[in-house]
Amino acid sequence: MSSHSALGRLHAVALYVGAVLGSGVLIVPALAADLAGPASLVAWVVMAMVAVPMALTMSTLAARFPGGGGVSTFVERAFGQGAGALVGWLFFLAIPIGAPISTYVAATYAAVAFGLPAFAVGPLALAMLLGVLAVNYRGMHTAAWLQVGVVGAIAVLLTVAVGGGIWHVRAEHFVPFAPNGVVGVGRAAAILFWSFIGWEAVTHLSGEFRDPRHDLVPAVIIAAVVVTMLYLGTAVVTIGTGSYGGGRSAASLVLVMQSSLGVAAGWVTGMLAIACVCAMLVTYLGGAASLARSLAERSMAPAFLGIGNAAGVPAGGLFIIGVLSIGVLTALISGAFSLQTLILFPSASFVATYLLGTAAGVKLARTRGGASLAWIALATSAVIYPFLGWGMLYPLAAAIPAWLRARRYRGAAADTVAESHSASV
Repeated sequence: MSSHSALGRLHAVALYVGAVLGSGVLIVPALAADLAGPASLVAWVVMAMVAVPMALTMSTLAARFPGGGGVSTFVERAFGQGAGALVGWLFFLAIPIGAPISTYVAATYAAVAFGLPAFAVGPLALAMLLGVLAVNYRGMHTAAWLQVGVVGAIAVLLTVAVGGGIWHVRAEHFVPFAPNGVVGVGRAAAILFWSFIGWEAVTHLSGEFRDPRHDLVPAVIIAAVVVTMLYLGTAVVTIGTGSYGGGRSAASLVLVMQSSLGVAAGWVTGMLAIACVCAMLVTYLGGAASLARSLAERSMAPAFLGIGNAAGVPAGGLFIIGVLSIGVLTALISGAFSLQTLILFPSASFVATYLLGTAAGVKLARTRGGASLAWIALATSAVIYPFLGWGMLYPLAAAIPAWLRARRYRGAAADTVAESHSASV
């Protein structure tokens, strides 16, 4: 715990809600409806239920093993250094794709809300990304407080949106209920996993709490209830008002807000979209850069990823994240990849992270109840994974460098032992 750490249960609730909602609430309800129609509500309910074991497993492990390592720490304790490095690479490689997706979604919302031309989306998304990188380069002292401050505004805004939009819900928008059958619901559930990640992000902050053993688990329960209510409410009004499909899915929440509360609400939504995504990414990019430094220090990543600036920020890792993120954003803007395609890649990495993290939870569980929760979370991750399609191959990109670096590390360690033995002889 740092000398500035003074986080308590309320902070934990806000951090969990902010991390889990993030950009997902802006577009995922419409994307899920595109895949499954009104039956996507079934996927929302199922994923909300199975998210509880995942959240409790992550928070329980974080309470037991507080520190900056996050899920990689749990996995390393359970399965060894190689597995821990793999989880670290999974998280690290997901960020340069997830970050530009988030800024692009927020920029799309802002452009619709502010009446900007379509070509303004790209520059605005790039400006957001560069701004977040600049904030992280200066340090993360205020990052958590920035995210906490945004959470209350998000909750109020979504509550107002749902309350106003409910009067515009029409029964005909729920027919046909399942146009794409069970497969559509399954594909929607895979996309919805993107909306229920974030529990693992707070594990990197567990060392910053005054009493993580007593605060994290109650906080994650409260946060899960809040997140579920906000997501379900938003999904119902998105479907019930027909604010999805075609070009409408890219800014569905703005349409809901404008239809119920007028143009001013759309402006507020656009500004809040930018604020909440930037607040979320300050934590995610900073955490990924710190993770890169940790991997470098353990010889599991190139040494330049561990280079720091005068403020102690891991500038090497942050630079690589920035370069990769800008490249992905450029591909997204140019139309080389669709949003629906790109979102599968970080989703696959996070599902794989949960697969290993919950497996570690099974092995490290100290009670039958804890083991049962971990088993449910593990089974959920395993069931969701195949629905990601060819995107599920993306985690192999993390497995390859992790395996190569682990092999090199073991080789260097063996050489050192051999040299020491020769010297002693």
